[in-house]
Amino acid sequence: MTPSHLTDRPIRPLTVDDLAHCTDLSVDRGWHREDHKWALLLTAGTGYGIDAPDGRGLAAACTVTRYGTAPDLAAIGMVLVAERYARQGLGRHLMTQVCDGILKGIPLTLHATPYGRPLYEQLGFTAVGHAEMLRGTFRPEPGIDTSRVRPAVAADLPQIVRLDHEVHGTDRTHLLARLPAFSRRLLVSEDRSGALTGYAAAWPNTDSDVIGPLIAAETETAKALVTALAAGTDRPLRTDIDVRHEDLLSWLTACGLEPIAGNTVMTRSLPALPGIWSRRFAPLTVAA
Repeated sequence: MTPSHLTDRPIRPLTVDDLAHCTDLSVDRGWHREDHKWALLLTAGTGYGIDAPDGRGLAAACTVTRYGTAPDLAAIGMVLVAERYARQGLGRHLMTQVCDGILKGIPLTLHATPYGRPLYEQLGFTAVGHAEMLRGTFRPEPGIDTSRVRPAVAADLPQIVRLDHEVHGTDRTHLLARLPAFSRRLLVSEDRSGALTGYAAAWPNTDSDVIGPLIAAETETAKALVTALAAGTDRPLRTDIDVRHEDLLSWLTACGLEPIAGNTVMTRSLPALPGIWSRRFAPLTVAA
């Protein structure tokens, strides 16, 4: 089949019924299967894919998570093309149709790998930041005060939503409502009056527990949330930290996590991500 015929194939919405095909596509490109994350992205957002002409699952796929009522913002993630169809223009075709067709007029964001960044720049995305992925066995540092950190309860959800809206600058209720079931642990921090100063989750991935989101009033609160989350697991930890949080990055490295990769944060039709970056330490996932 020629490349032109590949790009003539229709793009269709994906559902949870496509979960196995999505995870197969991840494995095909050398990623982990990540069923848990894919299931969240296909329910909190929408997947888009192109069926493989040979009948073997998906030739390409991506996910879109919309935020706000208009929506104000949409995040693109999990952009994948099967190895046997790579370098034939299929990824560009999928992204062009999604960005300029399905999401036309909506401000966009994504985390780009070094491999994907040139394509996204050609599609009008610009770099606005960088995130460092770290992974390792966490060794707690003495003296971190976790006394103001506790497990989240159902009554905390309205406060979490309000805090998240303030920090991210958009409404993410549909994602946060799924966070208690998605996470292995969900913690909040509070001040002496009982007002929330941050929240964080740890969720299970194939070979680690991922810390994200990590939202905190300042770095010491972020450290307390990470320390408390780490105490609840014996698995390696992984997280993606905004590189502007140099103190937290240095502390995590001292606690045993090592940088393993980096992603460029990019936006289109938006000069920067909305909200308050200084309180946004790590996303739930770089795909949303």
